[in-house]
Amino acid sequence: MQGETTAVRITDTEGKLDAFPQNRTPGSGRAGAKSWQYSDHMENIDGYLMKYTNLVTGWQYRFFVLNNEAGLLEYFVNEQSRPQKPRGMLPLAGAVISPSDEDSHTFTVNAISGEQYKLRATDAKERQHWVSRLQICTQHHTEAMGKSNPHRSPEPTLKRSLLPDHLNDAREMMSQAQGQHRDLIQSIEGLSAAPGLSPLDPDLLMLKATSMATMNCLNECLHILHLQQVARQRGSLGGPTIEWLEPKLPDILKNGSSPLGNFATGEGPLEGSQLELSSPESCSFSGEWEDIDAEDELEDSFTDKEEDLGAVEEERSVILHLLSQLKLGMDLTRVVLPTFILEKRSLLEMYADFMSHPELFVAIADGSSPEDRMVRFVEYYLTSFHEGRKGAIAKKPYNPIIGETFHCSWKVPRKPEASRESPQGSPDPAASQEPYQVRFVAEQVSHHPPVSGFYAECQERRMCVNTHVWTKSKFMGMSIGVSMIGEGCLHLLEHEEEYTFTLPCAYARSILTVPWVELGGKINIACVKSGYSAVITFQTKPFYGGKLHKVTAEVKHNPTNAVVCRVQGEWNGVLEFSYTSGETRVVDVTKLPVTRKHVRPIEKQGPTESRRLWQHVTESLRQKDIDKATEHKRILEERQRTEERHRAETETPWRTRYFDREGEGWIYHKPLWKNSALKP
Repeated sequence: MQGETTAVRITDTEGKLDAFPQNRTPGSGRAGAKSWQYSDHMENIDGYLMKYTNLVTGWQYRFFVLNNEAGLLEYFVNEQSRPQKPRGMLPLAGAVISPSDEDSHTFTVNAISGEQYKLRATDAKERQHWVSRLQICTQHHTEAMGKSNPHRSPEPTLKRSLLPDHLNDAREMMSQAQGQHRDLIQSIEGLSAAPGLSPLDPDLLMLKATSMATMNCLNECLHILHLQQVARQRGSLGGPTIEWLEPKLPDILKNGSSPLGNFATGEGPLEGSQLELSSPESCSFSGEWEDIDAEDELEDSFTDKEEDLGAVEEERSVILHLLSQLKLGMDLTRVVLPTFILEKRSLLEMYADFMSHPELFVAIADGSSPEDRMVRFVEYYLTSFHEGRKGAIAKKPYNPIIGETFHCSWKVPRKPEASRESPQGSPDPAASQEPYQVRFVAEQVSHHPPVSGFYAECQERRMCVNTHVWTKSKFMGMSIGVSMIGEGCLHLLEHEEEYTFTLPCAYARSILTVPWVELGGKINIACVKSGYSAVITFQTKPFYGGKLHKVTAEVKHNPTNAVVCRVQGEWNGVLEFSYTSGETRVVDVTKLPVTRKHVRPIEKQGPTESRRLWQHVTESLRQKDIDKATEHKRILEERQRTEERHRAETETPWRTRYFDREGEGWIYHKPLWKNSALKP
């Protein structure tokens, strides 16, 4: 029973270190009603779990039954269909039961045949219970299979030959190491009564984090070795081989119609009195869109800057405690971070703030040649990131809720045309004209994976940009890396040109001291019609020496392979443009004028618009009431969980409002390039 003891220790430790316990949800099955007291005797359990089906269907609720006598894990569509034949089943003899590191809810059951169930419990404790019971059953039937007569039938012989007996020594060492790790954790957490030393001492928390990360990595390696050995042996016997360990991420971004069930929420059950605190308006996610009246929009008065560390410094021990549960490379998409490190805006609004220099955006269409227009687009691109950040401190914007939207606009003064110079002393004719208007709309079109679509247009200049972004974050030790996966396309209808572009990665550095933002990676801009392209490289700071926020760019004419412009400098400082003619031009990003966006007042916004949706969280953060902000945030997440669960149970597909799925991306439903009146 050595392997069994190890497994129980692992899951027990995970449960003990869960700093953000999750609320129970009703209807989780009889397994969810257990008292979570473990014993070594085999136990038949059943209950609802979420099962990953495929990329199209995603996660679905299914009723699972652990049949200890037969050594089978069976599942049914629902509890009422249990008297019928199971929808599917997995033999547990020789199987590997593995808690997933992607969150505290998910685990996998890998049968000896290579078939896999990827399952998700309601919370960490329920996962512990299922994993523990499954491992005990698996251990029992694996040992029984090994003791059976090898000549009784070819099937037991085949299964016995697949067991990686040479890994027993590794399992033995893992068991000893896991026991020492558990003793270390218990010793640290038992210091509460000791004078002068706390379990939240930074050095002890770092020791706990290192120990946890080491054990997680070793356990993952052992699991991979087991599956690889099974695959090789199956291949040598002519059977199917295992070509994957987890469902691969889709090459294209899928619609997030799957149920949630993986948000970490605040402590304690949701009570009616808490819901009355700030119960968000019920939303109708019917896919209907609305036209925004520009007359309702007012110049933005919010000037929130994230310069104050405040609670971040005060709660550093909480951050350390959270880090003790993470491992290098872990996907943080489903990890809910403490409320006190949040910005006072949604990610959708952050994308809008990248448009804070709309005059540079509009000026792209003024370029006199394809070369000039490409250089102008590079200038606009490089200057957009500085104002998109609210201050030097790295904080995290709110994760948009599926169906959330953000609308705004900018007014850009018209420039006088050179051919229409006004006589001396007469008023500038451009001053009397209505300014250009740049309109922006963003929508969270998917939750898993988290995909945002945003679109901006200037109808007077017949130009627009459409972008879809999948944000994927990973833990990197003392940093957090965010990949912005997706693509954008700028359309200049007057010139019949399209500019495709990608986005850089972002990094939150020094998360235990003063967190700051760094951009990194190589992005590409290309215009097929003109043959011009650009490569922009955001350089991360070397470990020793080097400058911060350095960026270089090169604009090239592809047919002749000639470089027409080079750029160097800092994306949040001074940029120098050098041309083949010998001319140079300097742009100081910090001195560029910032145009305030126009936004409708909250009372005129729809219930799913960002500022109205998050207004109570934002106001609580402004008042530095972290507990109240956390509670408001929890209510939003609980409501989203309930709505997604309802859609899953009623098999109601998710419908977006403003963006439609086309090929590998998301396209605004009424883009300028589809407006026949604006086509050349």
